[in-house]
Amino acid sequence: MRFVEVVEASGAIGATASRSAKRAVLVELLRSAALTELPIVLGLLRGEPRQGRIGVGWRTLAAVRAVPAGEPTLTVAEVDAAVDALAATSGDGSGARRSALLGDLLARATAPEADYLWRVFGGEVRHGALDGVLADAVAAAESVSAPVLRRAAMFLGDLGAAAVLARTGGAPALAAVGLQVLQPVQPMLAATAGDVAEAVGGVAVSVEWKLDGARLQAHRAGHEVRLFTRNLNDVTARLPDVVAVVRGLPARACVLDGEVLGVDDEGRPEAFQDSMSSFSADASRPGLRIWFFDLLHLDGRSLVDEPLALRRAELERLVGPLAVPAVQTSDAAEAAAFAAGALAAGHEGVVVKELTSTYEAGRRGAAWRKVKPVHTFDLVVLGAEWGHGRRTGRLSNLHLGARDAAGGFVMVGKTFKGLTDELLAWQTARLDALAVERPDWGVVTRPELVVEVALDGVQRSTRYAGGLALRFARVRRYRADKAPAEADDLDALRRLLAGAPARGPAAADGAAG
Repeated sequence: MRFVEVVEASGAIGATASRSAKRAVLVELLRSAALTELPIVLGLLRGEPRQGRIGVGWRTLAAVRAVPAGEPTLTVAEVDAAVDALAATSGDGSGARRSALLGDLLARATAPEADYLWRVFGGEVRHGALDGVLADAVAAAESVSAPVLRRAAMFLGDLGAAAVLARTGGAPALAAVGLQVLQPVQPMLAATAGDVAEAVGGVAVSVEWKLDGARLQAHRAGHEVRLFTRNLNDVTARLPDVVAVVRGLPARACVLDGEVLGVDDEGRPEAFQDSMSSFSADASRPGLRIWFFDLLHLDGRSLVDEPLALRRAELERLVGPLAVPAVQTSDAAEAAAFAAGALAAGHEGVVVKELTSTYEAGRRGAAWRKVKPVHTFDLVVLGAEWGHGRRTGRLSNLHLGARDAAGGFVMVGKTFKGLTDELLAWQTARLDALAVERPDWGVVTRPELVVEVALDGVQRSTRYAGGLALRFARVRRYRADKAPAEADDLDALRRLLAGAPARGPAAADGAAG
């Protein structure tokens, strides 16, 4: 298969909001892919090469200079081989070798192909085809049941592997796939609820602390223990203390879902990025702790199809005080009081889970719903980047700034989320009129527009001049009623980083300032 077919399919699915239209394009593409190409194509469509992290970032990409090819000749197999070579490059001089490999690859790509490769390597593939759409497309392309395909992908931890199995063995082969200890499975995900009462909805639920750490899946078979991240990367060697904890549990075999994070001397959680730093180290730091919130397998018995009520009871019996604090209730007031206690303890909020729910990996269903405070800030737009897919020709990714002590503005993050088509059109025209520079990637603007942004929090960062980075920022509205001098300053964001209220009660309930 030619790589340009993937690029053109990405453009086609990005140009429509219709889920069925996206699926139709993907089905046609996948049916034309050879068996060995299926995992490669799916990885490229997801913007996540099958090789995982390959050590190529925006800085490396920006240093590469290559003249685009005039005609498309690259195949997906050739792109995959180049990514293999990049992933295998390490040690002294690896930066220069990666640049050379990238230069060779980009020189063989047309301009649209090179742009897509940039977005794959930079984590910027956005065409509206998330894993659910891709899984449905694979099922349709291979004429198998979507639920059966998704379940197999869950246990295999890889949609590409499930696609290959669907083509070679059909529905019977997929149905035969089950949970295997030491083989990571895709994690179950939570949808979002506006408040605790909405999440509870009058049914029996488990309300659990939402910890702001790293998702961790722990597998044990006898003496052997393996630990996997949310993205199914093996981090066993980095967390020896957690390995010792799992090895000490009273079980011969188990699979646990949990969260690892750092705590201070008083037991309060550390900042998210401090916990994450352990995942880039060779060994865990003192103070890193593990909590578990689900049990998927115990001593030869798979529990994924059992109700949460049973899984939670077995979990508490197995791990005791290492279970994430929870309360079982159908009373919204009791659940809200428990959530307030989680916040007071320094945690993100709560996850509300139906006690009858089974473990459905890789999906954001209504069975699990997270509830956490929304913080809002008024920031100034400093520039914007051109969009891709349906946003081609529109200024999309906003560069956001906060006021500094000198009366100017410093960048603290970016966001492209929360923008309607109507707002994108207005924003493009307005920012174009305010442009003072026009680099290839977008525009740099006069700091005149104030935008209200909702975010989950902030973290320290050396990437932006403000020394901070916004977490999960999304646009709520433009503030025509506010002048740039009235925008929030760096101190407000720093207070949020320190765990103090940023602007009083409004910061906790999402009310506009």
